[in-house]
Formats: sequence, C-alpha cells, structure tokens
Amino acid sequence: MVYQSLYRKSIDEKEKFWKEQSERIPWFTEPQTILSVNEQGFYRWFTDGRCNISYACLDWQIEQGRGSQVALIYDSPVANKKEKISYDELATRVARFAHGLQSLGIGKGDTVVVYMPMIPEAVISMLACARIGAIHSVVFGGFAPHELAMRIDDAKPVAIISASYGIEFDKKIPYKPLVDQALREAVHQPAHRIFVQREPGYDKLEKKGEYDFDNLQTFEESEAVPMLSTDPLYILYTSGTTGKPKGIVRDHGGYATALAFSMKHVYDAHAGDVFWAASDVGWVVGHSYIVYGPLLAGCTTVLYEGKPVRTPDAGAFWRVISEYGVNVFFTAPTAIRAIRKEDHEAALLSPYKLSSLRYLFLAGERCDPATFHWAREILQVPVIDHWWQTESGWPMLGIMMGVEPLPVKAGSAGLPVCGFDIRIISEDGAPLPPGREGLVTVRLPLPPGCLPTLWKNDERFIAGYLSQVEGHYLTGDGGYYDEDGYFFIMGRVDDVINVSGHRLSTGEMEELVATHPAVAESAVVGIADELRGQRPVALVVMKDGRQETEVQLEQELVSLIREKIGAVAFFRNVLLVKRLPKTRSGKILRKTIRQIADGDAYTIPSTIDDPVILQEITGRLKEREIGRIGEKNVSGN
Repeated sequence: MVYQSLYRKSIDEKEKFWKEQSERIPWFTEPQTILSVNEQGFYRWFTDGRCNISYACLDWQIEQGRGSQVALIYDSPVANKKEKISYDELATRVARFAHGLQSLGIGKGDTVVVYMPMIPEAVISMLACARIGAIHSVVFGGFAPHELAMRIDDAKPVAIISASYGIEFDKKIPYKPLVDQALREAVHQPAHRIFVQREPGYDKLEKKGEYDFDNLQTFEESEAVPMLSTDPLYILYTSGTTGKPKGIVRDHGGYATALAFSMKHVYDAHAGDVFWAASDVGWVVGHSYIVYGPLLAGCTTVLYEGKPVRTPDAGAFWRVISEYGVNVFFTAPTAIRAIRKEDHEAALLSPYKLSSLRYLFLAGERCDPATFHWAREILQVPVIDHWWQTESGWPMLGIMMGVEPLPVKAGSAGLPVCGFDIRIISEDGAPLPPGREGLVTVRLPLPPGCLPTLWKNDERFIAGYLSQVEGHYLTGDGGYYDEDGYFFIMGRVDDVINVSGHRLSTGEMEELVATHPAVAESAVVGIADELRGQRPVALVVMKDGRQETEVQLEQELVSLIREKIGAVAFFRNVLLVKRLPKTRSGKILRKTIRQIADGDAYTIPSTIDDPVILQEITGRLKEREIGRIGEKNVSGN
C-alpha cells in the first residue's frame, strides 16, 4: 500500500525521509545534519540549515511565478468588508512593515506580542516578525487583560501590535483599553505599542512609544534575515494544569518542512488551490493553516472574520465556500454542530454551489459520528476527522488524502501521519493490544514541526511531556486502536471515569447521546459519587424546534445508555442547557463542569468563550440537586 510504505519509511528511515521532505522548501544554506541531540538530550532537526519562513511564504512564491495570484482573501461579514491581496502586494506590505519594526530597533531574537482580530494586518505582523527574525507571540484578540499580562511577563516583548477593536457579531470590543489595563498589571513594560486604526483616529495615540500601524509602513522594504533552522519562530501559549500558561516554541526550518509536507500529503492541497481554515490566528490552526501552511504551498488562504452562525445565519460558511471556490475546508466539529443545530435540514445550503469543495477536515475536538454523518450527507464530499495538538503544530492522526484516500471510520481520528510513531500504553508503560483503552503517546523523536521545548522552561517540558514513560512523548489524551490500526481518541485522560471500578469513556457516552434525534450537542462528565467513586451526567443542547421535555429526554437517554453500555455506567441524569461552556477554539470545558459539580475550587479558563454559561450550569445543577455544589474558591476572569 502507498500509505503504509511511505509511513514505514518515515519511521524506519526517518533521517533520509525528512531530508527528502526538507528539499520542498527553499534554504539559504541547505542542512547537512538532519537529526541531532543537544546537550539537554532534546532532539533537533536541520541544525546547520539556514532559511526564513517568511521568505519561503512570499519571495520564493513570487520567484515561482505566483506574484499576481491571490495570496489572501479577507472576508468579514461583521465589518462588511472584503479584500483580495496578491502575493506581490502581500510581500510588499510585509517587507515595508518589517522595515518599520526595524526602524524601532526590533530585530532578531526580540519578542513581539500580536493581540489582534482576524484582519490582514494580523497576518502581515506575523510574517513581518518572521522576516526580521523577531519571535512573535499571538494572543487571541479580546483575551482578558490579566491573561495578556501573564503572557507579557513570560515572553517579555519589546513591542505589542494590536488594533482598535475586534467585532463579536455586531458589537465592537475596544482593544486599547484591554492592552492598557494589561500593561498596568504586567511587571514587564514593552517599549513600543502599535495599533491598527480600523477607523481613522479611533484610538488616541498620545503616549510615548505608541504608534499608528500604517505610519510604520514606509516605502523602504526589509530583506528576509537568514535564520538557523532551530531559531525560534514563535511562542504560542496554551493552558496548563498549574494555571500558568505554557509557551509552546516553534522553529523555522522544521516547521516549514512539516507544513509543506502536510499541505500536500495530508490535505491534498496544491499551488493555486483555495484553502480555508475557519479558525483564528490566535490558535495553532490559525498559525499553521491560515498563515504559514497555505502560503508555503502556494495556495490562496481565506481569512474570515465571522462566525458559523449569526453572521448573518447558519449558511455563512457555505456562502464563503461558494463565493471563493474553496477546495479544502478545515473547521472544528463544534462549528458544524452549531450549524446543524440551527439548520439541521441544511435549507440554507441550497442557494450555494459547492462544486469546488473536495474535502472537509475536522479537528479541535473529537467529532461525534452523528455530526460526521450529517456533514458528509449534506456536503457529499469526504469528511476527515483528524487529531493534533498545539504542541505538535500539525496533524498526528488522520487520513492522508494526498497519499492514499483510505476509508474513513466514523468516530476515528484515522491512522498515524508520517513521522508520528503513536502507541497506546498502560499507566505503567506496557503496550496495549487493539481495543484496550490507554494513554496515547508518541515514541521519540518527534518529527519536525513539533515543539522542541517550552519557552525558557526545559524543566516543565520534561516534567509535563517526557517523564512518565521513558522515550515517549505523553499527549495527555486517552484512546485505543482497532484491528485495522485506526485510532480512536476518547478525550483527555481525566475524561475517563471510574464507576464502581469500571473504567468508562465519557466520549463513548457522548457518541450515544448524540444519536438521539433531539440532541444538537452534548457533554458527558464524571462527577463524584460516594458509593461508586464517579458517575456520569450529561449536559445537552437540544435542536431548535424540538418539543421533548427534560424529563422525557432524560428517560430516553438513560434507556439508550443502559441498552448500549449497561447498568454498570449508572447513567441517571440529563440536564438541558442553552449552551455548553467552551474555549474560543471550540473545546468543551468538561473538567471545569466536573469541578463545579463536585464543589471543587476551579479557575475560569482564560480561553473561555462566555463565562456566564458556567453560572447557568451551576444554577441548573443546584436546581436538580446534582453533585456537591457548595462554597467554592473561584478564581480567574
């Protein structure tokens, strides 16, 4: 088989394999040392190679004759604005802003925080930093000032690049007051603060060190600075169990190599294709598959400032695909579920022609089979659920559509992607056979593109990822593989619950709950039970227009779980809620729900989309007298 032979080569002859793949990107100095180990015992790729990912995304594409091709489509239903930017124009704007940064004394090795909405200047800022060797750290626009302050103190940027405001549906969220408040809290004080004026004169930039973004785009242009492959490209913060964000570090050469490989082999996307990742530049998907990946592949990338629903309706995604001829579409299952909830008959799809669309890729959270089948039925294209992490930077499991279009299994994240030697092991490190759920790990070395360490914190990197099983990277997720080698990721390890000594997957229960015709979305969490240790509780969002009562739905779902899993699950409670608490990237906050129900202290995650939802859930749990809700020490913003 084509996939099997390519995959085995990536594992058995990894240095030869990745040397060949590295030839897909332009190097100023081609690497001779492909894989090495540094003094800390960490693996590094292409250590003696020199390149620049901004050059590879822009200048090199123009050299290949793509200057007049559209590089970036900006579509903002919330701002009522659209723009198409060619490779020539994007390269010029990036080079000019890069020179503006250099005029402030910003250069190689400096860090820059980018706190931006989904506007072209966010992409320009990232590419301009990369061009001059500055390390960017994108913080999701609108994050709470306290969280921004923590990132400022950790990254110690010389500059912050922000904008007048972001837009949530039809509401403007001013950013400068948030930046100012974060700087009042932060110990570290960046020398420069740069703002994109979305409306002329919106922000009063009167303090020392405050600049208008446009005024820094001079007529002079900066050349790309040659960088070692291992030089940091960016820091991307992700939530940590300690409450202090973890700074994931990404490099230039390994990342560029991995993304170029994945665009062709995983996504089957090629120069001239229109690639749309409906995410945000504040997340890893935005870094890898809105900005760097599509441009490295010579594609046209879509930058969408809007939502899957209410901008203006649940047909928004179909309009974008139809209008721009999107070939490959990547979004989160939660977005598809939101569309399905509001338009489960897909009536809003009918005005649009989606003949250009070849694939729908889903990631960010496990796709339940009901959502998978619905999307495949209405779109009539392959739907590929795949799995990866902020830490990996690119897919770890999936169906590599550019290699071999193997069958897709509903509920499965697919097969290992080239370079990832994925194992399922027990908590004591023993390998597990097919069908047995355990810890998902990756044998070292991780392939190019993955985190080499955490920002200035090697100790935390070792403790959090490398210490539990020698020679393995611990993903923190649980799962299993079947007799065909397909992997099923069942959620974070702490989402496996223990009911009277039986280890049960809440992911499996969610799958079953999702099959009920009234259910749009659900979360099943394990809460404390004095007799059984834990027991499951389901929070359910109903489809619009359904008439079932909570009592009726609870009875039907209890019968379903009892039939499919058995009485051992002790599934007794279903709560109807208007919405589920999620991060802005669409991940359901199951751990926080469990902590609320158990009466434990919890921190409201900085990434939460709407904190009010937690209050609503607390009220519903109290109303139904479920859990041990009492006095809590709640911290966070």
